[in-house]
Amino acid sequence: MEVPTLDPVRDYAHRVAMYDMDRTITRSGTYSGFLMHVARRRQQWRLLLLPLVALAGAAYSLRLIDRSRLKAINLRLLVGKKFNRAEIAPLAESYADQVIARGVHAAALDQIAADRAAGYRVLLATASFHLYVDAIARRLGIDDVLATRLDAPDGADHIHARLAGDNCYGAAKFARIGEWLADNAITREDAHIRAYSDHVSDHPMLGFADEAVATTPSRALKKLAPQRGWAVVDWRQKT
Repeated sequence: MEVPTLDPVRDYAHRVAMYDMDRTITRSGTYSGFLMHVARRRQQWRLLLLPLVALAGAAYSLRLIDRSRLKAINLRLLVGKKFNRAEIAPLAESYADQVIARGVHAAALDQIAADRAAGYRVLLATASFHLYVDAIARRLGIDDVLATRLDAPDGADHIHARLAGDNCYGAAKFARIGEWLADNAITREDAHIRAYSDHVSDHPMLGFADEAVATTPSRALKKLAPQRGWAVVDWRQKT
């Protein structure tokens, strides 16, 4: 995909390229894969709880629980109510190795490299857990990361299976992006922004950008993108 050349008349103080992660950079979702990766290598008996995971998924489908509650339930079932940082960290690293080795779109890596070469600061914004996203981001060379946070008391050696704040998804993700821009003294009028996502829930982020790209989009986003004038690309075409 060729990204349009910046307006030569105006120079921008900041250039930011915002990327969703799951099914945008990666070929599939990473959240369930991480939980299974941990359960298989740490406490295999937890795999016997998969019927309860399915039950929680059904409750979400019926709108009996929200996404935040679903994620906390599944984390508690497959990892534990409370777990040690030092014990989980190597599993996050090995899972990140697995994702990078065979789970990312080559075209996404090319675009990240192109954005960097054009002077863009790359921001990864995802609903997945910081618990393992940070390890993936390091392998991608991305320093700026917004992700769903877990309850991890400062200085404690353990993490609770509950979210700290909102699930970094949809409007909540966009709010976090606004906070990140403010924290970095980046004003909208002084920034040229590119945004990439596969999912319609990221329409606030895409609508905020100067250049929005629907990457291998979901059905709803594929329908919305032409209406909003957003580019549509299929990153599966390059492997």
